Amino acid sequence: MKVSKFGGTSLATATQVKKVCSIVLSDPERQYIVVSAPGKRFKDDTKVTDLLINCANAKISGGLATDQINRVVERYAEIASGLGLNDNIIKIIKEDLNMRIKEETSNESQFTDLLKAAGEDNAAKLVAEYLKSIGEEAVYINPKDAGLILSTEYGNARVLPESYNNLSKLNDCSGIKVFPGFFGYSLENKVVTFSRGGSDITGSILAAAVNADVYENFTDVDSVYVADPRIVDTPRAIYELTYREMRELAYAGFSILHEEALEPVYRKGIPVHIKNTNNASSNGTKIVTERKTANGPVAGIAAERGFCSINVSKYMMNREIGFGRKVLHILEDEGISFEHMPSGIDNISIMLRETKFDKQTEERVLRKIREELNVDSVDVQRGLGIVVVVGEGMSQTIGVAARVTVALAGANVNIEMMNQGSSEVSMIFGINSEDSEKAVRALYKEFFN
Repeated sequence: MKVSKFGGTSLATATQVKKVCSIVLSDPERQYIVVSAPGKRFKDDTKVTDLLINCANAKISGGLATDQINRVVERYAEIASGLGLNDNIIKIIKEDLNMRIKEETSNESQFTDLLKAAGEDNAAKLVAEYLKSIGEEAVYINPKDAGLILSTEYGNARVLPESYNNLSKLNDCSGIKVFPGFFGYSLENKVVTFSRGGSDITGSILAAAVNADVYENFTDVDSVYVADPRIVDTPRAIYELTYREMRELAYAGFSILHEEALEPVYRKGIPVHIKNTNNASSNGTKIVTERKTANGPVAGIAAERGFCSINVSKYMMNREIGFGRKVLHILEDEGISFEHMPSGIDNISIMLRETKFDKQTEERVLRKIREELNVDSVDVQRGLGIVVVVGEGMSQTIGVAARVTVALAGANVNIEMMNQGSSEVSMIFGINSEDSEKAVRALYKEFFN
């Protein structure tokens, strides 16, 4: 039994929806479909999710959002017409959108999540309706009825444990189950979404809950590549990765799979198969518990911008019990999670996402560190990026770090920070943000050319 998730580009047009349904019907093991909201039809197009965010913003700003709602309805109507469906499904979708836009806007995050979720929800209704129109047994599954319960963190929800038992009961349903991705319901019965791209997470949760044999993630590329094709020309394809390798690469900017999507299937040992909707016969990339590492120590290279570093120095820091905890407690009070924390005997650096650390927050945090910890110096370095070198084979290979540092030096990339976890699956290097692409190209050349 397979759970198959299809991304936004796979549902952008009627032609793509037909392609999706053909793929599903070609394998009777594909019993669950998880769908995203329709994506871009062409390069400068707007995704349905972004259209829905525009709707929410217009209503929050005091408007009626009539024009914005009509644009969303037109997108679904175009797809429905191409699928040969009657007007009834568009009437259902329009009524749903009008119901959502009339809701209270005082909690802006709650209202925006309600609007955003309409993209996936109505895509699922549309796909189920098309399958039924061609004589297939299919059913749209409402996440509320199915029991997908999430934390009340609008735009960044986490699944609650009881969801798995609730969703497991879907195995009693016959036919093809079409499940909308990206959202669920809080214990307060409010629509809550995952972070952007969260349909990947929905598919993984569903696969774990129903004990699928495989979780298929269909996208618009043939496989995961060693490096971002936008940075490196025709990079080498990866045919097999471990969960840990893919998690590290997703964290560092590989947008092919949401970085939180692997946890549910990882805990159940369910393999993930990334495939291309537009080339379903391609090998794709399998994500598994263990793999052979005969193809070299490094599996992939990724880079991401948008980091900053809080640098703290205090003489004899290493003798002060609880110093690190006190620093992290200050961040905790501000609701900030840290990314990396390399240290020396008298200094410590905490890397954060810049989006979580605006100037006002910076001022409060630095003041608390100075006043509460009596440090010698504390400052913030912005404009940082990270480059991540990932591979299970690195732990059995001598000299990988040396090759990385020499390659970066040869490309005139200065290393601001280096961090390696005890598992030795990844090495993380802090660099100036503008050097990110140059670093990836230098490391690709070192390990794969």
